[in-house]
Amino acid sequence: MVSRQIADRGIADARLLAALRAVPREHFVPPHLRRFAYEDGPLPIAAGQTISQPYIVALMIEAAALAPDDRVLEIGTGSGYAAAVMSRLAAEIFTIERHAVLAGDARRRLAQLGYANVAVRLGDGTRGWPEAAPFDAVIVAAGGPEVPDTLRRQLRVDGRLVMPVGRRRSRQDLVRVRCRGENDFAEDVLGCVSFVPLIGAEGWPEKASKQDDDGDQACSVLE
Repeated sequence: MVSRQIADRGIADARLLAALRAVPREHFVPPHLRRFAYEDGPLPIAAGQTISQPYIVALMIEAAALAPDDRVLEIGTGSGYAAAVMSRLAAEIFTIERHAVLAGDARRRLAQLGYANVAVRLGDGTRGWPEAAPFDAVIVAAGGPEVPDTLRRQLRVDGRLVMPVGRRRSRQDLVRVRCRGENDFAEDVLGCVSFVPLIGAEGWPEKASKQDDDGDQACSVLE
């Protein structure tokens, strides 16, 4: 998986590739789907959510440029797979999940597998984790109509935020935001992706309207 689907597609961070090789992805997918754990595609998990394809996980983590002393906030714990990978690259991982069943399962799974530097919280990820802020990096594993201002404000100077953003719930641009100083943010686009919607106070409402999917342009989707 790592050699063919990730390294051969341009992911070059040696620490990240080693972390991907070390984390057993089969433990983060439903038992009946474990035979597909190392294929290059997303897989369904509980609560109507997905575990992202391995390449997308790698792309987002590499874009966040994690360092060994970094403190990282993840929005959208899901199965806990990305948090496990990041736990091998950074000092502390704080991850928020809005679905109770996923948060509970991920917390137990990560503890059982020995990822002791990951803290899991149940709640609205668009609100961040204010008492643990600021963060060196924020990774949002769900697509929102815009980058939540609260999450921008929880970045330290020189911090990076990686998130899918778009006015259509099913297609987004993967953007990277860099905090250059107070009220000073730079943004670049990394590609076109498709993620589950970011639901919350600074994301999409629980119930979508037809207008949420209007105005999208065709793109080559990475996930």
